Amino acid sequence: MRTNFACLSFFLLLAGCGQSWNDPYPAADAGQNILYTVFTERPKHLDPAQSYTEDELAFTGQIYEPPLQYHYLKRPYELMPATVEAVPQPRFFDAAGRELPADVAPEKVVESVYELKLKPGIRFQPHPAFALDAHGQPLYLGKSAADGRQSLGDFAATATRELTADDYIYQIKRLAHPRLHSPIFGMMADKIVGLQALGESLGQAAKALPKDAWLDLDEHALSGVQKVDALTWRIRIKGKYPQFLYWLAMPFFAPVPREVDRFFSQPGMAAKNFSLDWWPVGTGPYFLAENDPNRRMVLVRNPNFHGQTYPCEGEASDRATGLLDDCGKSLPFIDRAIFTREKEAIPYWNKFLQGYYDASGISSDSFDQAVRVNVGGEVGLTDEMQAKGIRLLTSVKSSTFYMGFNMLDPVVGGLVPRSTRLRQAISIAIDQEEYISIFANGRGIAAQGPLPPGIFGYENGEAGIDRVVYDWVDGKPKRKPIEQARQLMVEAGYPNGRDEKTGEPLVVNLDTTGGGSGEKSRLDWLVRQFAKIDIQLVVRSTDFNRFQDKIRKGNVQLYYLGWNADYPDPENFFFLLDGNEGKVVRGGENASNYANPAFDRLFARMKNMDNTPERLAIVREMNGLLHHDAPWVFGFHPKSYTLSHRWLKNRKPSEVGNNILKYQRIDTVDRSNARKLWNPPVFWPIGLAVLVLVLALLPAWSAYRRREQRAALK
Repeated sequence: MRTNFACLSFFLLLAGCGQSWNDPYPAADAGQNILYTVFTERPKHLDPAQSYTEDELAFTGQIYEPPLQYHYLKRPYELMPATVEAVPQPRFFDAAGRELPADVAPEKVVESVYELKLKPGIRFQPHPAFALDAHGQPLYLGKSAADGRQSLGDFAATATRELTADDYIYQIKRLAHPRLHSPIFGMMADKIVGLQALGESLGQAAKALPKDAWLDLDEHALSGVQKVDALTWRIRIKGKYPQFLYWLAMPFFAPVPREVDRFFSQPGMAAKNFSLDWWPVGTGPYFLAENDPNRRMVLVRNPNFHGQTYPCEGEASDRATGLLDDCGKSLPFIDRAIFTREKEAIPYWNKFLQGYYDASGISSDSFDQAVRVNVGGEVGLTDEMQAKGIRLLTSVKSSTFYMGFNMLDPVVGGLVPRSTRLRQAISIAIDQEEYISIFANGRGIAAQGPLPPGIFGYENGEAGIDRVVYDWVDGKPKRKPIEQARQLMVEAGYPNGRDEKTGEPLVVNLDTTGGGSGEKSRLDWLVRQFAKIDIQLVVRSTDFNRFQDKIRKGNVQLYYLGWNADYPDPENFFFLLDGNEGKVVRGGENASNYANPAFDRLFARMKNMDNTPERLAIVREMNGLLHHDAPWVFGFHPKSYTLSHRWLKNRKPSEVGNNILKYQRIDTVDRSNARKLWNPPVFWPIGLAVLVLVLALLPAWSAYRRREQRAALK
């Protein structure tokens, strides 16, 4: 009876609670200036020398500050200073060291020099690595520094210091560190003077040290990077490479203090996840306060952030959408960002609809609930979403998915008319618009070449279409009829899909890694596309490592790949088809092994040019060659669909900018009111529980009364 009465009391206590019973957050956080969002994949690297993936940039982009950043609102994307006073303008020099004019031809430039000058007064986040003792020595430096400590909070003292040029120079050296295996070392070693030699020197030094011993980078010189003064440094680049400015906006070039690296390199630190890979240290608007990658990660406002203001300029439509309302206000707006790991789409979606997440993507399962597409193809929100004040943000990603031909293959490769017409016929037959509609919920646009929207050289309208595959009809591109593809098959010597000389059916092989939800349906669809022109497609599924090996050796005919922009420049896409990047011969990124001398000459001219009308003309000529040669079946550029609640302000999609959290703002009052409205208390389970308890108590109560009555009669 005591247990039953205790349960009854518990339910009655719940009835008096004011907070929603299904609220996943502590009551103390109610009404706080906190952004609630999710992550689905645990970040593997948070060290700026190693981190490269989109999942990791969601964190590193808010913590680290490279010298440059992208303007949050302007499109096309525009670089602007982050920690430096101005975007550096390179100076050019010839082999004799003579300075050349700014408009010099790229082939005459032997070295480019970039000089960067920091804004004074920028300080790092509080950290124990900066703490000093009474003698000015590091407080936590020694063999036993990690003993008895399980979290960074166990280091009681923290401090900070001003950002200097040395911190940026130190990080550039870390790109060559043999134990870090930076994914951009090879590329940067070809660009930054002396970086390759530094890598070799560090490799030899590491071999002479015990495993995991600290490698002091200050003992090794980097000839191509020079400190001018405490706030200024110069970087020497081989030749002319204007795209280097884009790299200066990536975390790879963010500052890392030597004392932080030394702190984390002490014995016992790595075993407790005390490392830059787990606990990044930066000057940005946020620092990582909690790292539990299986459950949640928390970013907190950096009390030492030097401050920036919200932009007052943008695209023409930004004012009407409220994106300029916070013009000139201090950043960041949000105090904390809590990232919760959600492995399943349905719980994520339901919590978003309840208002417990501030933004959400749209999975295939929830697409119809969120979005409707009218007969004209226009996308809008459903009535349910509109009633909640939810907003839909769409953008075309700076990505291209394509099917590549191996140009070394005797059947589908080569630049002779026979194989060229075969590739052109296949390009027409594969209906990308149908694929986007069926398998991507319409979230994409058919590609007309390698360049996605937002990249210099991409052209909308009739000027930009692939005229081998499309006609321009009634103001829009229309895929050529299948009869034209069949005629190309005849011209290629494959009438009705058979070799006109041998009579053998044409069979081509597609190598794929396979797997994934809906993969069989997609491949069955693709087989039908080839069948439209009587080609028998054989799909050869394999694991990823085997697939990569076949690509490296050229043992494929067809393959599927995609490319996400590292930076918004046409060079970053066209290099995938440069003959000097051939996968088999050079080990480069040109997996199709396409080699057209005319294209390669144009690429060599275009890649180091500024964005001028002359460069645009070259890009058009390059696209024309690719349309004719068809080394790829140009697939599609995916569209990003994001939902955000009405209380999340200043949210604009950015495909290359990573430091976007500082611009966003939360209307906490609106959010609190909406959560209460959308999640009203449900009392009937308590009433039912009380009724069940009462019914359970009645027999015991009756028995107790009978015993009491019998005792009274005795």
